[in-house]
Amino acid sequence: MTMPSFWAERVVFDLDDTLYLERDFAFSGFRAVGAAMRARHGVEGFAEHCIAAFAAGRRGDIFDAALRDFGLDGAEAVGNLVALFRAHPPKIALCRDAARWLDAHGGAHGLITDGPEAMQRAKIAALGLAHRIAVVVPTGQWPAGFGKPHPRAFDLVAAAAGGPCVYVADNAAKDFVTPNRLGWLTVQLLRPERVHDGAAPDAAHAAQAQIESLDQLDVVIAAAG
Repeated sequence: MTMPSFWAERVVFDLDDTLYLERDFAFSGFRAVGAAMRARHGVEGFAEHCIAAFAAGRRGDIFDAALRDFGLDGAEAVGNLVALFRAHPPKIALCRDAARWLDAHGGAHGLITDGPEAMQRAKIAALGLAHRIAVVVPTGQWPAGFGKPHPRAFDLVAAAAGGPCVYVADNAAKDFVTPNRLGWLTVQLLRPERVHDGAAPDAAHAAQAQIESLDQLDVVIAAAG
């Protein structure tokens, strides 16, 4: 399907749970930490313990709990494990629908993603997005306070694109309120395997359309054209 000319080459993506599954990065990081714990302390099963906790819905204190459970809370600092988790070379892949969409539509698109810059750039490199996305904006390159929903990244991408864009993302708590205000078309991608529940806190934060696969994106764009 040919997209309307107004939106052509103006599609901007979030990264985590939009182009790949965020859980895959978490599992990759837990395995890297598990390998380090095996080498440092002779511990087996640390990664699997963390993965099971994540899969059960635990967030925020997985390493704290795992260290306690393995009797290592005095032998290893949580901060060391978090740093290793964030810095590891991730073993992740694009979702199949994301690869299909990007292959079909060329590379003149954008990416806005929150998180520590080095971590997000490692994900971008692992996914091969540098050759698929024209404008990449990790908000972690700026001081604290410029992550979404701050307009800085959206304004930068709109200036590069020459006007309002389509923003495709997953987390209605922060992703859509600013592009809605700026006149963008906002599309929430609700993958079944996503980390966030996707609920918007109010109407201003809600996306204008919802899809479950990027295979549906062109239909939404055509309808908005």
